[in-house]
Amino acid sequence: MRAVVFDFDGVILDTESHEYRSFQELYHAHGVELPAERWQEVIGSSDSTFDPYAHLEELVGRKLDFSALMDERRRSHLEGIARERELPGVVSVLDQARRLGWGVGLASSSNREWVEGHLTNLGLLDRFDVIRTREEVERSKPDPALYRLAVEGLGVEPGEAVALEDSPNGALAAKRAGLKCIIVPHAVTAGMAFCEVDDRLHSLEELDLEAFAARVAGATAADRP
Repeated sequence: MRAVVFDFDGVILDTESHEYRSFQELYHAHGVELPAERWQEVIGSSDSTFDPYAHLEELVGRKLDFSALMDERRRSHLEGIARERELPGVVSVLDQARRLGWGVGLASSSNREWVEGHLTNLGLLDRFDVIRTREEVERSKPDPALYRLAVEGLGVEPGEAVALEDSPNGALAAKRAGLKCIIVPHAVTAGMAFCEVDDRLHSLEELDLEAFAARVAGATAADRP
């Protein structure tokens, strides 16, 4: 193992729970519920066909002022995020990677302005060797393109890198690209069905990169004839 590639939303910063809450509040204000199974399509991808605003309009059965609703919802989302710091274990994993001499990448279905703006606020932007965002690919996660670009930028083979993900869309993208994948689900994604991954943690505080690399090496050796 020679590299670690982070997802951003839900892995480095808890943006996901605040976004979900902001949409739930919007739906509740109109007397309807946001179906959890539909929202799950959105998490980790910018290419979902589910439009929560159009779905809200469909549920209430009348035309809505989308511009005003979007502004109100986004303001609520950003107010929630403003109170957050990086998630537990993020700095520890970054420090471990530096000590081991690993490359550190980031692959996000969000746009670069969003990702780099938050990383700058957290004081973490310079900890990443490579950042790849949705503007650089035709399709975001679960398409593997973002992860392929990230490992290419790091100068490693996909099998030499491990992805850190919180969503099924992200995990599927990482595995399709040939990376190892460790998932760290949160309250919004914990009950969702994931593809086959290499480890599942409650928090990045539990992650020992060196021990994980040793397990991968041991499993590879055991598979050899």
